[in-house]
Amino acid sequence: MTQQFFIYAAINIFVALVSAPFFMGVIKKVKALCQGRHGPQLLQPYYNLIKLFSKEVVVSKDSSWITRITPYINMSIMVLAVLFIPLIFVPVNNTVFGNIILLIYLFAIAKFFMALAGLDAGSAFGGMGSSREMSFSSIIEPVTIIVFLALAFVFKTTNLFDITRETAMHNIFSINPLLVLLAVSLFIILITESSRIPVDNPETHLELTMIHEAMLLEQSGKNLALMEWSSALKQTILMAILINIFFPVGLIPINLITQSSPMLLLVSAFLFLVKGIALSVVIALFESYLAKLRLFLLPTLFAIPFFLAFLTIVIEVFI
Repeated sequence: MTQQFFIYAAINIFVALVSAPFFMGVIKKVKALCQGRHGPQLLQPYYNLIKLFSKEVVVSKDSSWITRITPYINMSIMVLAVLFIPLIFVPVNNTVFGNIILLIYLFAIAKFFMALAGLDAGSAFGGMGSSREMSFSSIIEPVTIIVFLALAFVFKTTNLFDITRETAMHNIFSINPLLVLLAVSLFIILITESSRIPVDNPETHLELTMIHEAMLLEQSGKNLALMEWSSALKQTILMAILINIFFPVGLIPINLITQSSPMLLLVSAFLFLVKGIALSVVIALFESYLAKLRLFLLPTLFAIPFFLAFLTIVIEVFI
C-alpha cells in the first residue's frame, strides 16, 4: 500500500467517525421539529457516547464471550468498511478495498455477530430481535446483492473507487440515466439496513415493534457505546455510497490531489458534511410522514428495489 492510501485511510476514518453521530443528531432533531417538539441538541449523540464510555459494563451471568466481543468486532468491521467508499477524495485503484462484494460480506459478518449477541444471554427480547433480524436479512440481503450487481453492470466494475472516480469526473446522467432507478433502490436499502421507519423504529423499546434495539438490550457501558457508534457508522457508509455516486460534488479525483492543497481537502470535507446533512434531513422527513409497516408487509417494500435493480440489469444487458 502506498503512502497516499494511508493518508486516504486516516482521512476517511476520521471524517466517518466524527460525522456519523452528527448525522444521527440531525435526523433526531428534524424528526422532533416535524412532530412539534424542540427535540435534543444536534450534538446530543456525542454526549451520549461520552456518557456511555464512562459507565461500567454490566454483563449477564448467562452470557458468554460472544456478548463481550461483539461490540469490538462490529466496530472494527465498520471502521474497515469505511475504507471501501471514498468520502473526500478517490485514491488509486485497490484490489482489496473498494470491492462491493467484500463490503456486503463485511456487513453480513457484523449483522451475524449482532444476532448472536442478542441470542447469547437467553433473554426473550434478544431472541425475538435476532430472529426478526435474520428473517428480514434472508429477504433484504439478496435484494442488496441485486442492487449492487446492477450498479456494477452500469459502471462495468465492482470497485467503488472506480465508480466514484467516474461519477466525480462526469455527470451521472451522461453515464446512464438508469442510475435514477438505482438511487431509489439504494435509498430504500439505506433505510432498511439502518433499521429506520418504516422497517424498524430505532427509538422504541416496545416488544411488538423493535428489531435492532432488541439485540442491544443486554449491552451496557462502553460496549453499548461501541454498538451505537458502529450502527451510526454503517448508516454513514450507506449514505456516502448514495451521495458520492449520485451527488459527487466536492469529491476529488486522484489526479487533482497531487496538485491540491489541504484547503481543497477541507472544502471537500465540508461539502461531504453538507451533503450528509441534506440526506439526513430527507431521511428524517421520509420517516416523519410514514408509519411503521406491519412485519408481514415489509417484503412488499423490499420488492421495490429488487424490481428497479432487475429492470436496470435487463435494460443494460438486452437493450
